[in-house]
Amino acid sequence: QVQLVESGGGLVQAGGSLRLFCLVSGGTFSRYAMGWFRQAPGKEREVVAAIAWYMGNSGSTRYADSVKGRFTISRDNARKTVYLKMTTLETENTAVYYCTADAAQRQVIKTASFEYDSWGKGIQVTVSS
Repeated sequence: QVQLVESGGGLVQAGGSLRLFCLVSGGTFSRYAMGWFRQAPGKEREVVAAIAWYMGNSGSTRYADSVKGRFTISRDNARKTVYLKMTTLETENTAVYYCTADAAQRQVIKTASFEYDSWGKGIQVTVSS
């Protein structure tokens, strides 16, 4: 059974940075498409960033328009960890952030929540003004 545990969230001032971590156990991490989603109060869950698997730690990436240029998703297959580096944070980025994983073909990016079988419990990110 695949388990995902997020860490690195917390409270940060607008303009600041945070780095989220997602440690995956079980399954074959190097063959998983990975994603970060978020859900703000009163809003639907939305994709933030996603990464495919390819050779080594490379893999195509995709971002929500609202975070392009500010957020970076990456993976370390040896550590079975996916990261989300968030810079120039805005109050609108306040949400619970979820890590997701799903087996996929090489270079396949998954951006819809229904495409993922495994989810972490989520971690709170709060950006204050």
